[in-house]
Amino acid sequence: MPVIGADIGTQSLKVVVADDDLTIIGEATTPYQPRFPRPGWAEQDTALWLDALAPTIGQALADAGLAPTDIAGLGIAGQLDGCVATDRDGRALGPALIWMDRRAEEDIEGVSAELARTRGGIVLDPTHMAAKIRWLLRNDAAARRAARFHQPVSFLVVRLTGAHVFDHGLASTTMLYGLARRDWDPDLVDAFGIDLALLPAIADAFSPAGRLTAEGARLTGLRPGTTVAVGTGDDFANPLGGGLVSPGRAVCTLGTAEVVGAVHDAPIVDGRALVETHGYVGPTYFLENPGWLSGGALTWFQNLCGIADPVALDRLAATSAPGANGVTFLPALSGAMAPEWIAGARGCFYGLTAGHGSADLARAVLEGCAFAMRDVIDRLVAMGVRSDALVLLGGGARSALWSAIRADVAARPVAVVARADTSPVGAALLASVSVGRHASVAEAARLVGQIVATVDPVAGRVSAYEQAYRRYRRLFDALRPMYG
Repeated sequence: MPVIGADIGTQSLKVVVADDDLTIIGEATTPYQPRFPRPGWAEQDTALWLDALAPTIGQALADAGLAPTDIAGLGIAGQLDGCVATDRDGRALGPALIWMDRRAEEDIEGVSAELARTRGGIVLDPTHMAAKIRWLLRNDAAARRAARFHQPVSFLVVRLTGAHVFDHGLASTTMLYGLARRDWDPDLVDAFGIDLALLPAIADAFSPAGRLTAEGARLTGLRPGTTVAVGTGDDFANPLGGGLVSPGRAVCTLGTAEVVGAVHDAPIVDGRALVETHGYVGPTYFLENPGWLSGGALTWFQNLCGIADPVALDRLAATSAPGANGVTFLPALSGAMAPEWIAGARGCFYGLTAGHGSADLARAVLEGCAFAMRDVIDRLVAMGVRSDALVLLGGGARSALWSAIRADVAARPVAVVARADTSPVGAALLASVSVGRHASVAEAARLVGQIVATVDPVAGRVSAYEQAYRRYRRLFDALRPMYG
């Protein structure tokens, strides 16, 4: 029987229907938006997700020519680092503070960055869930009555099944999870002053969380009793949907934000705090930098310059030479995430002369994001994490020019998979394992992530980009006095 995968994005809910071979036979999307009530704040009404479920699933089923009774299981993936205070029944007590919300800057004060890094493999940062829980407990009367705190994925799971549960991936992004323990770490929990009873249980992403209750059936339009997998965050569902379950290749997901990481078989921790270490599937770990505005930087530049679409941007950028004729772009429009995490850093163009035009700036934006990608890949290699090739996922992978730039900047072959949006595919994969359609995640992963193009680096361009990359690093260091 087919399964469904759903992805709770920041700007839309995406649903796919997959058959026993995990071939996508139906899909649908419902858009919505976050809100920004104050500078640095970002929220989303959880009703947007709940109200989108049934109609989007219904459209995907119609696209597949199936009925709700044909579905064996449901998997959910979605945005990380959100925080929803809920009552005992999983009902939201207020809006979700989503991943880009930074209101909890003061709520990481007094917490040891070294403890967060060595125990949890994570960078102490106000966007992570523990800081948001602390802020809500200090500032929100309704949240102080909470029975649990959830991320968006686990919030949907509890509303659909009644089960309060995180997978290891979600848990490992909170700043409360111990990598060695593979469970909540008492010292981290105490450091943030959070009652352990407020946190969900932890289970494997591919295990069944429960079955659709009567309310879950109403919210989804599926039959009561349908199995729901525990699910995971989109940073992990994307590589899963791209077929990456074992070490050997780095993955770069080119969405609004850019996530670069690789699978590893040991929970090693970055002493320089550029990449974070997260629980993945089974005994493996996913080491990643959780991303900077990348596709978002392209959208910003398109809007700024009145460029119609990404295809037009590519055509324009292709008329400039590798290295953008000496123009360098720092992709720090919302703070720097590479080569270091510096929240006060800002983006810029450098090297402009009267002889430069919009084509050079367009190419510099594409290249600057690729240089940040190289920062992460180089760090992974230095930590002993294999990245013999690079797999591109996400909407940006559709750009032949950007794919070629990344092959040359990384000096590695680049593989492009058939589907741009792999997070809902990863969710469907988890559902298929949870209902027993496949014996393991590794078995299921062999059916997805079909490579449709391979781009090899070109020696002459690799050399040009080596010089341009060094210029980018010198610029980053030279601007340090300007960072807040």
